[in-house]
Amino acid sequence: MSSSVPPWRASGPALSSQPSALSSATPAFTPVQARRSLAHHKIHHTTGGPSTFPPSASPVDPESRQRVEFPDAVRSYVQRCFAPDNQVASVSIPEMQEKLRQVITSAAESQKLHSIDWERLPLPQVQIQNERNKILANPSVSSWASQPSSPGEPSRKRKSIEMTKSSEPDSPPWRKANNRNRFEDRITHPSTEKRPRMTLDESSKSKANLEMRKKRFEGIGGNSGASSPTDSPHAQVDQGPVVGRCQTLTKNYFRLTSAPNPETVRPIHILHQTLDLLKKKWKQEANYTYICDQFKSLRQDLTVQHIRNEFTVTVYEIHARIALEKGDLGEYNQCQTQLRILYKQQLGGHPTEFKAYRILYFIYTRNWTAMNDALADVTAVDKQDPAVKHALNVRSALALGNYHRFFQLYLDTPNMGAYLMDMFVARERLTALAAICKAYKPDVNIRFITEELGFESDEQAAHFVLDHSSQDLLEEKNGLVRLLTGKAGLVFEKAKIEAHRVVDIKGQI
Repeated sequence: MSSSVPPWRASGPALSSQPSALSSATPAFTPVQARRSLAHHKIHHTTGGPSTFPPSASPVDPESRQRVEFPDAVRSYVQRCFAPDNQVASVSIPEMQEKLRQVITSAAESQKLHSIDWERLPLPQVQIQNERNKILANPSVSSWASQPSSPGEPSRKRKSIEMTKSSEPDSPPWRKANNRNRFEDRITHPSTEKRPRMTLDESSKSKANLEMRKKRFEGIGGNSGASSPTDSPHAQVDQGPVVGRCQTLTKNYFRLTSAPNPETVRPIHILHQTLDLLKKKWKQEANYTYICDQFKSLRQDLTVQHIRNEFTVTVYEIHARIALEKGDLGEYNQCQTQLRILYKQQLGGHPTEFKAYRILYFIYTRNWTAMNDALADVTAVDKQDPAVKHALNVRSALALGNYHRFFQLYLDTPNMGAYLMDMFVARERLTALAAICKAYKPDVNIRFITEELGFESDEQAAHFVLDHSSQDLLEEKNGLVRLLTGKAGLVFEKAKIEAHRVVDIKGQI
């Protein structure tokens, strides 16, 4: 029975004590190193690429080598790295593989394979692209960072100008040569086969330019020693509101294109004197072009100095009233918008007066969305104010089509609301005439129209009718001028539709 046992199954001492040709013969197999547990065939099947895990530096007995079990999250992370949809045109496959090897090796050595959130960890190609963008975003780059000396080691800092430069200091490593190997050249992913490859400039230069523009407008240069446009001695630094030092009472308005110069900005005590002077000039000269320019300049000096107090409210209120008087709705609307903000800060002024103006203004512009906002600002106390109560009644009369009530309110308008109502009273007169022509036939006395539509005289009423119709619609009977409503109905209906076209925010049709 002993002769049937093969020599290689004999015990160690017995085999060593008997010299044999087996002791010097070449073994029938070649010992190979055990591969880590991440399936090599799975990676090849998915990507067509080689395994990303490096062989050991020295041969180790497979039985004594510690086996590393990679979790499923790591396997999924590797598959996403090689997925065609996740490839970055400016990052080659070998570069991505090297970065992937560093990431997984570092995690394994630090025993963080199970603690890292592999679902949220950026892919290697994304990490490489982000590192390049950071370098490109620095305008002072004159030499590029060297590659890590060992896996997992962070990139070294850039060398200073005094240190030895490489042969191509102005070119980063990924621009020096094409690092793609022949194996990658033979691979063509279906999703990218017909798509033109992007260059590095197209993929990362735009992001770099955005970063450079952000730094340019930060106002303060960084402390890293890298030069930037804000490091120049002429750079403007935002140190808060400007404190004016100009002693001139009047100055023309200029739109600011740069930081305000304190030497051309008037301080608050000078602005008080400017306002008194402008009020006198308006009463004496009534030159609106000059006054408007001076008020805009005054408002600008208040704005750049961040002055918001009762004086600021007074300036905007006076300018708004003057603009109303001259029919400048564009300038009035600017003042009105700013006043609404100032009133919310409880800085004084006449908020109920201007709430009434806002309601009448939105009736004119027919901006019903803004009207709802204006009505939401009206409180129960505001409704007791005569001006606000009047404006609300005007809105109600128009909503009900009660032209008789509307023109009664028109003839009794408080404050400067009449200037606003003058802007849309002609429109409402045409609406009323269209209704009168339907209700009163075949004709109506011109005196009736004068009294109902708030005209000052019969002559004024007749001129209004002729401005929107023909002369044959007026006929004199028994010494009285009468409007032929039977014939004028269609004429005034068309005129009403034309008058109710939408009006923009500046009061322009």
